[in-house]
Amino acid sequence: MQAELLFDAKALLGEGPIWDARTQTLYWIDILEKRVYAEGNVLAQLDDFIGCIAPRVHGGLVLTTRFGFASLEVEPVKLTPLASPADEPATNRFNDGKCDPRGRFLAGTMNLNETDPTGSLYSFDGSSITKLLGGVTISNGMAWSPDHKTFYYIDTPTREVKAFDYDVETGAIANPRVVIRVIDGLGWPDGMTSDMQGNLWIAMWGGAQVTKWDPASGQLLKRIPVPAKNVSSCVFGGKNRNELYLTSARKGLDEIALAEYPLTGGVFRLETDVEGMPTFEFAG
Repeated sequence: MQAELLFDAKALLGEGPIWDARTQTLYWIDILEKRVYAEGNVLAQLDDFIGCIAPRVHGGLVLTTRFGFASLEVEPVKLTPLASPADEPATNRFNDGKCDPRGRFLAGTMNLNETDPTGSLYSFDGSSITKLLGGVTISNGMAWSPDHKTFYYIDTPTREVKAFDYDVETGAIANPRVVIRVIDGLGWPDGMTSDMQGNLWIAMWGGAQVTKWDPASGQLLKRIPVPAKNVSSCVFGGKNRNELYLTSARKGLDEIALAEYPLTGGVFRLETDVEGMPTFEFAG
C-alpha cells in the first residue's frame, strides 16, 4: 500500500474528509482557513472556523462552526445556523465529528490551548442537542462498528481509543472502556474511520502515517507511511469504498519539517484491500 498525492492543497489545518456516495465526491475542510473543499476546489469560504462536515439526506451539507451546528447549501452557497449547545466555554471551538447510522450528527469541542479538559461531545438530531461526554481536551476521531453496536472515540492527548456500547435507537452511549493504547513514537491519534471487518484506521498527527488496529485485541495491524508530517483524518470512499482518503496539516511545522515533508497539507489517496464503512448522512 502506498499513499499517493491527490491535491497539493498546502492546507493549514486540512481535516474532516467525508465521501458523498450519491455524487461520488470527496469533501473536506481547512479549519483555520475557514474553507470547505469539494475535491481540490474551494466550495465555500466562510467567516468562522469549521469543525467538521457531513452530507445531508436532503442535499447540501451540515457542519459545525466554532460554537454551533449549521446547514450549508452549495448552489448557491448559503450558511444557515441550526443550533448551539448551552454553556460551551468561549475558549473552545468545535473540532471533529460525523453522523451516526441513524443520521444524528455527533461532534465534539476542544480547548483552543489544547491542554485543558473543557471540551464535550454532543449529539444533534436536527431539533435538540444532547451532551454525551464532558471533560474532553481535544475531541477527535469517531467511528462505529459494522453492526453499529459499538462507538469508538478519541480524546487525542490521552493516546487512547475508547469504546462505548451504542444504542442506535436512542443515540445513548454506555460502558466506556479503553480498547487501544497508542505508544509514543507513532504520533498522536487524530481522525479515525472503520472498515467492514471491524478494524479501525487512525491518522497519526506528527507521525507521518496512518495506522490500522484491531479493537478486539488492541493490536496494531499495519503502519502505512504518508508523505506528510501531520496526518489529520481519513475516510473510505471511491466506487467500491476501498480507497482511503487522508487529509493533512501544515499547522505548527517549522521550515525544517516542511522541507522534509513538503507535501504536508495535501490530500492523499490510499488503495486498500478492504471495504470501508460508509459516510452516514445527516437526517435533520
